[in-house]
Amino acid sequence: MSVESLPVLPGVEPGYLRRLLLSAPPNAAAPFDVAMKELREAVVPGLTHWASPNFFAFFPATNSAAGIAGELIASALNTVGFTWQASLAATELEVLAMDWLAQLLHLPPSFVNSTGTGRRGTGSGVILGTTSEAMVVTLVAARDAALRGAGITRLTVYASDQTHSTFVKACRLTGFDPANVRSIPTGPDTDYALDPARLLAAMRADADAGLVPTYVCVTVGTTSSNAVDPVGAADDVAAAFGAWVHVDAAYAGSACICPEFRHHLDGVERVDSLSMSPHKWLMTCLDCTCLWVRNASRLTESLETNPDYLKNDASDSGAVTDLKDMQVGVGRRFRGLKLWMVMRTYGAAKLQEHIRSDVAMAKMFEDAVRADGRFEVVVPRNFALVCFRIIKAGEDDAEGANRELMEQLNRTGKVYLAHTVVGGKFVLRFAVGSSMQEERHVRSAWDLIKTTDEIIKGENRVV
Repeated sequence: MSVESLPVLPGVEPGYLRRLLLSAPPNAAAPFDVAMKELREAVVPGLTHWASPNFFAFFPATNSAAGIAGELIASALNTVGFTWQASLAATELEVLAMDWLAQLLHLPPSFVNSTGTGRRGTGSGVILGTTSEAMVVTLVAARDAALRGAGITRLTVYASDQTHSTFVKACRLTGFDPANVRSIPTGPDTDYALDPARLLAAMRADADAGLVPTYVCVTVGTTSSNAVDPVGAADDVAAAFGAWVHVDAAYAGSACICPEFRHHLDGVERVDSLSMSPHKWLMTCLDCTCLWVRNASRLTESLETNPDYLKNDASDSGAVTDLKDMQVGVGRRFRGLKLWMVMRTYGAAKLQEHIRSDVAMAKMFEDAVRADGRFEVVVPRNFALVCFRIIKAGEDDAEGANRELMEQLNRTGKVYLAHTVVGGKFVLRFAVGSSMQEERHVRSAWDLIKTTDEIIKGENRVV
């Protein structure tokens, strides 16, 4: 059964699976092939197929044979890597893979585990499950540092209004008062990127009111429109207040392994932390979010646990990294294996080729949209996301027409698109990057979009 032949978004109703599978746990063991038959006939047809080459919604969730192999082997080994001694090679391979990726991104030496001289640097890297976790642990470190001089009700945090909603959730989880979470307005004048002048005004107003600016989240490749916040300029503003700066490059960070996109991270040498998710665009299956911090001790001071049963000579020596002290939990999977497998198997050149191919296909789609007078590109394309919509005279008419187009397209099962709202406009998002996508899939999707629009207009004329 090919994933390409299945509907990307299946037409099932809530609760469908309970009607097809046993409603109570079985008492007797069943042959493995029985479970596989139920998986094929009931579960797989009801999945939203992120691996389909016709998936253009949200951001991609890429995969590869190397990533799958790493995941399978890690699951078979079942390593629980909370300390170096409990995992040995698992810890060291993760550290090595993180340093490799840091080198591909041309991160400064202060972020890596090894300085290249045999001595450990001040920074470190860790693989977490999601960007949400990266935000939580860095918010905790920034909070604890600020708490040494102020009560938590005085701490303020900042991000643009395009920052992923997980930022607000992470702030709530880490105890920040929702009233002190600042959403900096953006607009078309900055292509919906963070405006350093507005950030400065907000931080200065809070400081004048006796509050403590604590944390700034800068995004490289926002979810709605792929806007790129100016890393260096934001850091210059935050530095005046001693605030922690975190760069969320979950999606677009992968593109920065290509020299032509690396400038989007300019200024990163001065930030406190950076995260990106190879499971989005770098051929590594979920879950794999890479977090680097410039000063690892600031993170471990807030997150470390040291019960007697975990004490050992290697940890006490300070010569090793205990990754448990850089995450929320203690136990951890061997995520480093799949990242290492992908990088070792593909090499930098192949991974760069993968990124460039997706960007070229997105540009091809963007050019097709611009050449068709019925549609418009709403914001300039960054990387491999195109935000577009049907042109209508009134905004109410435009939202209705674009919503209907999206729903009709998704109902076919042949493609899957998602939407967003940018500058008050309902916009369709076309994200290229599924692992098996080729030009023919992008061209076919564009043809389907045009045909569906014509069908809808024909039906409306008949009515």
